[in-house]
Amino acid sequence: MRPIWTGTISFGLVNIPVSLIGAEETKELSFSLMDSKDHAKIRYQRINADTGKEVAWDQIVKYYEFPDGSYVTVTDEDFAKADPKSSKAVEIEAFIDAAELSPLYIEKPYFIKPNKGGDKAYALLRDAMAETGQVGIGKVTIRTRQSLCAIMPQEKGLVLLMLRFASELRSIEALNLPDTVKKARITKKELDLAVSLIKNLSVAWNPEDYKDEYSEALMARIEAKSRAKGKPLPDEPEVDRKPSKVVDLMALLKQSVEAKNAATVQSKAKTSERRPKKKTS
Repeated sequence: MRPIWTGTISFGLVNIPVSLIGAEETKELSFSLMDSKDHAKIRYQRINADTGKEVAWDQIVKYYEFPDGSYVTVTDEDFAKADPKSSKAVEIEAFIDAAELSPLYIEKPYFIKPNKGGDKAYALLRDAMAETGQVGIGKVTIRTRQSLCAIMPQEKGLVLLMLRFASELRSIEALNLPDTVKKARITKKELDLAVSLIKNLSVAWNPEDYKDEYSEALMARIEAKSRAKGKPLPDEPEVDRKPSKVVDLMALLKQSVEAKNAATVQSKAKTSERRPKKKTS
């Protein structure tokens, strides 16, 4: 895995040489485009708006245009020299309780790998944050963008989470959501049943239990179309998920709790049947 950024992380006077490694592995299906008439592949070109001719990548430069139409070209050197320190270092500006970090701010995860000479300071920062329940907050500049970031311990290592700035998030206040039980007209019985249902569905978090079922189903359909060689595929029955006009919330909650309890009893019964019976003398 190639690092996307190499620099240092500092807290106080301690500097840790590190690299950032992408923690995501995209599994999304990739599609190409073609002309429906002759099935020829679609090709994209970089065209000069004045001459109509294609322009090679090494002849293309970025520019910033001002409101009056004037512009300035911007080079890789400009990006690097705009703030040399920020492009090579992440300075932890503060530590906060991990519970304070809202998931709304989290954008993308990266693994932090210590470089030569940084093992001890890396382990010290990791263990100190794990013991205190704190995460470090700073800023990181990658390529042409600066982001707020959080550094936190994860098993044996450290991870860096790209964060959104507060100015990048819309306010939830604009939705006019019900803020009290009284305004939403929730009864005590409804709340108790909802809590009971949540407790019945509570399990230990294991991300490996969850799969991208849609991609698997789409790939199966693509393979079926390939085998069918142009013949139409049988339609799958559609699931009607339209809500009814009048919803009896209590009835739905009761049904949900009863169904879950029945499933739990059935599961325990099957487990009991599979256990070997003790021999009797």
